Amino acid sequence: MRIRPCIDIHNGRVKQIVGGTLKDQEDRIPGSARENFVADKDAAYYASVYRDMDLRGGHIILLNSVREKAYAEDKIQAMGALAAFPGGMQIGGGITPESAGAFLGAGASHLIVTSYVFRDGKLNESALEEMIRAVGRERMVLDLSCRRRSDGKYMVVTDRWQKFTNLEISADTLDRLSAHCDEFLIHAADVEGKRSGIEENLVTVLGEWQQKSGFPVTYAGGVHSFDDLKLIGELSGSRMDVTVGSALSLFGGDLSLEDLVKTAKEI
Repeated sequence: MRIRPCIDIHNGRVKQIVGGTLKDQEDRIPGSARENFVADKDAAYYASVYRDMDLRGGHIILLNSVREKAYAEDKIQAMGALAAFPGGMQIGGGITPESAGAFLGAGASHLIVTSYVFRDGKLNESALEEMIRAVGRERMVLDLSCRRRSDGKYMVVTDRWQKFTNLEISADTLDRLSAHCDEFLIHAADVEGKRSGIEENLVTVLGEWQQKSGFPVTYAGGVHSFDDLKLIGELSGSRMDVTVGSALSLFGGDLSLEDLVKTAKEI
């Protein structure tokens, strides 16, 4: 198990946001997203912290839609972070085949893709292949972040985790899509940013599949204690990597990054 660090950028600032509250906006609308933390340091600072600790494979996420004016400010911050840790971080948020080259050229190790490969709530195979041609399978991460539907199934969500698709997180889905990417990143959007514990049922599904496949999966959402890390380790045979955001002392929480990294290595 490894800790995968994160840098979430919204309205040009590094933030930690309660995931389910984030919505598209034409401009900065007060109260449009519930914020746990707003940094007074830029994204390059956090990337340099991760670089100095040699924590590779973390992700930078641009949280504004490409249709919003603030996306350009997010991108400036993101490019600074990539320059601070070249080859050390992945990036996602509004990635298209046309924009992919600029992010890779700026130092991203991988590109994280979600919304582009979905159309009308369905996975679009031609869009997926288009992204693979632009990025390369070996540098693409599929973000299959999900929410729990009323029937208990975990369904992939897009557009800042607001729109349900018809794609269920299941062993069959993971088997099929693992042939089209290098890793999966999966946020449990219902608990993202709440520091209230992990989505244990989701982690069970992911962990059972990962123990059979050995394919790289990073889970994010709700981690707030070392016990959460240990539980993820138990459910995944210590294979699954983990992202911790709002609970980190870096972002106003109680857990030190150094202690998390040490604990994860021991699990």
